Amino acid sequence: MYWSYLCDMFPEYDVIVVGAGHAGCEAAAAAANMGSKVMLVTMNMQTIAQMSCNPAMGGIAKGQIVREIDALGGYSGIVSDKSTIQFRMLNKSKGPGMWSPRTQNDRMLFASTWREMLEQTKNVDFWQDMVKGLIVSRGTIEGVVTGMGQEIRAKAVVLTNGTFLNGVIHVGEKQFGGGRMGEKGATGITEQLVELGFEAARLKTGTPPRIDGRSLNYDRMEVQDGDEEVVGFSYLPIEKIKPAQQRCCWVTYTSQEVHDILKTGFEKSPMYQGRIKGSGPRYCPSIEDKISRFAERERHQLFVEPEGWNTVEIYVNGFSTSLPEEVQYNALRMVPGFENCRFFRPGYAIEYDYFPPTQLKFTLETRLIKNLFFAGQINGTTGYEEAACQGLMAGINAARNVKEQEPVILKRSDAYIGVLIDDLINKGTDEPYRMFTSRAEFRTLLRQDNADLRLTELGYNMGLATEERYQLMLNKKDKVAEIRKTLAEYSVDKSINGFLEERGSAILNERTRAAKLLLRPGIGIKDLMQVVPGLAEKIGNVHPLELEQAEIQIKYDVYLEKEQEMVTKMSALEHLTIPDSFNYDKLTALSAEARQKLNKIRPGTLGQASRISGVNPSDVQILMVYMGR
Repeated sequence: MYWSYLCDMFPEYDVIVVGAGHAGCEAAAAAANMGSKVMLVTMNMQTIAQMSCNPAMGGIAKGQIVREIDALGGYSGIVSDKSTIQFRMLNKSKGPGMWSPRTQNDRMLFASTWREMLEQTKNVDFWQDMVKGLIVSRGTIEGVVTGMGQEIRAKAVVLTNGTFLNGVIHVGEKQFGGGRMGEKGATGITEQLVELGFEAARLKTGTPPRIDGRSLNYDRMEVQDGDEEVVGFSYLPIEKIKPAQQRCCWVTYTSQEVHDILKTGFEKSPMYQGRIKGSGPRYCPSIEDKISRFAERERHQLFVEPEGWNTVEIYVNGFSTSLPEEVQYNALRMVPGFENCRFFRPGYAIEYDYFPPTQLKFTLETRLIKNLFFAGQINGTTGYEEAACQGLMAGINAARNVKEQEPVILKRSDAYIGVLIDDLINKGTDEPYRMFTSRAEFRTLLRQDNADLRLTELGYNMGLATEERYQLMLNKKDKVAEIRKTLAEYSVDKSINGFLEERGSAILNERTRAAKLLLRPGIGIKDLMQVVPGLAEKIGNVHPLELEQAEIQIKYDVYLEKEQEMVTKMSALEHLTIPDSFNYDKLTALSAEARQKLNKIRPGTLGQASRISGVNPSDVQILMVYMGR
C-alpha cells in the first residue's frame, strides 16, 4: 500500500533538479520547456529564486550573460525586466564590446515572478524537502533520497545546492550551521559524493548588513539615477519600466575613521583568526579584506541600494563583512548619511562545500557518474548570473541526455557562457569565480546587443526558444541588413558640411556614402537621419535597437573581422611553445596575478597558459605579441 502510494506520488521523472536558486530555476525551466518531466526539489518553497545577496542582475560581463540566457530561451532576463526598479547600461563611454546592462530589482517581486513563471511552465512539479542522498547504480544516477526518506527516481539529476552544502555562517566569533541566514544547511550529499570518488573543498562568500532606510540621511550622499532610456534584458517585447518611474540609488564613502574602527574587530574576525578555511571572492572582497589589501586607500565607495518598491530595507553594496555586529554598527555609523542608521540584520560570511569543476565534462555532467550534473556555486562560481547560465546549460544537456541527443556545448567564441564553462573545466578554480569582460578574448563579437543574433537560432533548433522569439530575431536581422544596405548606397552631398563643422569633422569636397560617414568619430545614424535630406524616409520607421545594431556593425566591421580571424588562430595555441626559462616578470603589461601564476606553473605552451586560473585572455594575447606570433 505504502509503495503504491509513493509510486503514484512520485512517478519516475526525466530530470530532478535539486535546489531552487538561480541555477536550479533555469535548469528546471529549460529541461521542462524541452519536453522533459521535471521535479524541482527545494528545502523551502517560499525562497524559490531568492536573491541571497544584492538585489540586482547583470553588470560588467554579467549583463551579457543574462542577455545570452534570454536569447537561448531562458527566463532570467524576463524576470529581471518585470521586477526592475532601476536600469543602467554600464561602460557606455567605452566601446560596445564593454557595454553591460544592469538592473536594480525588487527582491520580493523578482522571487515571486520566478515562481509564477515556473508554476505556469508545463512539466514542472515541486517538492519541499532536503535532499540528503543520491541513488546511484553501476556508475549511473537513478534518483535522490529526501530528508523524510522518500525516494524520487529520475533518468538525470542536476545538483544546484548553492551555499547550502554543509554551510556554516560566521558573525565575529559566533558561528552556526546554515545555508543562508535563518535557513538550515544541507547535509549528506558531500559525504556521499566523496565516498564515490569526488574531490570536495571549501569556499566562502559574504553579504553586508541590511539597513532601515528611514534612518538614513540621503542629503549627505550622491544621487545615482537610472538611465533615460531603459533597454532591459529580454529581447521579447515585454513591458519595461518607464524611465521616470525608476527608483534612485545613492553613493557614499568610507573614511580612515571607519577603517580604524573596523580594524578593532580584526582579532575577532573569523577570517583573520583562521576559523574560515575556504577562500573568498577575489573580486568582491569583504570590507575588512579591502582595508587590509588596499591599505594605501583612504576611502572605499559604497552603493546604497533600495531592496524594492514597497520596502524601506537598504542593501549596502561594498560593505560585505563578517566582523562582530557591534564593530559593523559602530563603523557604519561613521559613514556619511549613516550617522543614525538602524540595522535590520548584520552582515555575515558563509562557508560551504564545492566540487572543483575540473571533475566535469563540458556539458556540466560529472565524469564519474553518468547523468549527474552540477551547476552554480557547487562548481565554485559566485553570482546569480554565472549560476543561472550554468543551470540553463545543465538543464539543456540533462534533457538531451535523457533523449539520447547530441550535447550542446558553447565555445568561447560563441558566448560568455562558453567562456565561463571553458574556464571552469580547463582551469578549475580555488576561489569563487566571477565573470569579467577581460576573461573573453572575443568580447567585440560577444556583445550584449547581439546575443539574439548569436544564439536564438540555436535555442530555437533545440526546442527551447519559442517561435515568437525566433521570428523577432529573423525580423531584426533582416531590418539591420536593410539599414546597412541603405547606408552603403545612399549618397550624401556637401549640404551637411555645416553639421560636420559643428562636430569638428572634415567637410565634404565630393559626394560620399552615408556608411562611410558613420566611420567618423562622434557621428551616428540618428545624426545623419536628422541632417541628410531624405535618409530618414528611406530607412523608415525602425526600432532604435535595430538602428544601434546596424551602426555598431558598420563602425566596428574591421574589428569584428579581426576577431573572427583570431578565433581561427587561437585554435593553434597548443602548438606554440614557451621556453621554460621565459622571464614573465619583465612583461609589466601582464596582470600581477598572471605573472604570479605563470612563474609558478611554467606552462609549456600558450594553450596551457590560457587555461591557468588567473591568466586572462588579454594576458595570453600579450604573450602572443611578445613572442611575435
